Parts: sequence; structure tokens; C-alpha cells
Amino acid sequence: MDNHSKEARSYNMSRIRSTNSKPEELVRKFLFANGYRYRKNDKRYPGKPDIVLPKYKTIIFVNGCFWHGHKNCCYFVMPKSNTEYWAKKISRNIERDHYNNDLLTEKGWNVITIWECELKKDKRQSTFENLINSINESLIKK
Repeated sequence: MDNHSKEARSYNMSRIRSTNSKPEELVRKFLFANGYRYRKNDKRYPGKPDIVLPKYKTIIFVNGCFWHGHKNCCYFVMPKSNTEYWAKKISRNIERDHYNNDLLTEKGWNVITIWECELKKDKRQSTFENLINSINESLIKK
């Protein structure tokens, strides 16, 4: 059972952005502050990646735990109403993510996925350290 009225839920869902989300902004600000230059939401690549670092041949997706079905995450809970619709929608998102990651990897890109839950205050620093390590490793492989 939904805690909100249909109108309230509709309004809440309409406020969710597909680009420039707070998690994306956190990652972009961190990268820029550390000297990394990037492109945002570049339509030339499969999946319209959130961040593209051409110099490092690296693509970063910043995924919301709910929208992309993050397994074993406390922030992903299947809604109890309209379950069939949500299960189908989220499974399509997961399939599309895998497909796009495979395409990009085949083209030689280093694909990094950062989950929304990895950007919570208690995990953020280690997530950013891992991100820098992954980016720099891609430069070595190049």
C-alpha cells in the first residue's frame, strides 16, 4: 500500500530528474576539483553516459539504486503497488545497462558504475578513492 495519494505520488515522481541529479553533481564536483575534465551526458555513446573522460577512455554512470535495481541494497525496495509495472520497468533498465556496458567495453572504454548508496557520507571518501584508482588504471592500460 502506498503512503501517498495518487496525486502526491505523481507529483513526487515528476520531480525526479534524469540528469544533473545530486549524486551526479557530487561525482562531477569531485572530479573537477581533482583536475579531471569531462563531458556530461554525451549522446554519442550508448546509454548517454553521465560522465565521459575522453583522455582516460573512461565512462562513468551514476545510478540510482531504485531505478537501476541495485541488488542487496537497502535503498532498492520493489514497490508494493503496481508491482508488475515496476518489476518490468526496472528489469528493462537493468538489461539496458548491461547491454550499453557491453557495447562500450567492446569499444575499448573503461566503464565505471557508481551507485547512489556509495555516495552516502559514510562511504563517499572510499568510493572517490576507488574511482580515482579505476580512472588512473585505465590510463596505464591505454
